[in-house]
Amino acid sequence: MVITALPNSRTEPDGSAVVRVLSYNIRSMRDDEDALARVIRACEPDLVFVQEAPRFFRWRKHAARLAAKSELVVLTGGATATGPLLLCSLRATVERTEDVLLPRTPGLHRRGFATAVVRIGGARIGLLSCHLSLQSNERYAQAGMLLERLAAMDVPYAITAGDLNDRPTGRSFRRLSEQLQDCWAVAPWGGEYTSTPDDPHQRIDAIFATKGVEVLGCGVPLDLPGITRSDVRAATDHLPVLAALRVPAS
Repeated sequence: MVITALPNSRTEPDGSAVVRVLSYNIRSMRDDEDALARVIRACEPDLVFVQEAPRFFRWRKHAARLAAKSELVVLTGGATATGPLLLCSLRATVERTEDVLLPRTPGLHRRGFATAVVRIGGARIGLLSCHLSLQSNERYAQAGMLLERLAAMDVPYAITAGDLNDRPTGRSFRRLSEQLQDCWAVAPWGGEYTSTPDDPHQRIDAIFATKGVEVLGCGVPLDLPGITRSDVRAATDHLPVLAALRVPAS
């Protein structure tokens, strides 16, 4: 695959928007923060779906610092969504945001969604960043809640991305891919496996889009100019997933 072939962001004459979308589990920024920001900047994303954003002392300050280092702004999420976070470039005009807490299972970490509706060019897009449960039954239920939440956003097109804690053959992953486009499966580009940086052997992070969104390419951007193997190993314990999507004008 030719890594340089992933399209750049642009707005087409008909108002449709080509957007670069990044999904990244950042392990609460406990690793090399500068390496993390370098990886994000090299991807040149319009939208970043973050998992495991800082949730405790001065978490807003940490999120804002990462956004500034990455040449982006904080859209919504963080501790108020129990970890999922959305960042965006200045291409995005924000219509609304909502952080959603999911039902708590005793003994397990509470999960949530960071959601927003934005306009880029002439496209109106729903966004949802997620980090599903480690426990199989809870994870499956959360996948259903994710689909319900997307449907309730009342938007023509939507993108959801995150750490699913499930592989493509798993029932939660399949529950999503049966109703949404699994962007890697539609247009594979770059690398496939997202965990772990030292030994990539499984795809548990993914980007999905609703029908009507054209997937131009999706995968792990290991050979993208500006990204080094040392940075992706130092940044966090997951590899990023980058996609280029064309979203029709609404």
